[in-house]
Amino acid sequence: MKIYRQGKELLVAASDEHLIGRKLSEGKLRLEVKEAFYGTEQGTEALLLQYLKICTIANLVGAVVVGLAVREGFIDIEAVILIDGVPHAQLARMV
Repeated sequence: MKIYRQGKELLVAASDEHLIGRKLSEGKLRLEVKEAFYGTEQGTEALLLQYLKICTIANLVGAVVVGLAVREGFIDIEAVILIDGVPHAQLARMV
């Protein structure tokens, strides 16, 4: 997990740990799960939920991370896409 702050914006980038470094590809969709973007901090579910409550943008990859966001109502299941069989979702909150 990695947190970015820019002015009033708070971006949360989170990925299942085992996906870091993978390049996902399906049709025209491509996603490289870079350590530089998603970070190396291993957060707990509680910490991720804390940030999801206050973030303006979230970029989420992996069954565990995306599943938690769906289960807790931050992401609608219809907004989840699969890239190479891996769930990916983004959240944008207008303030």
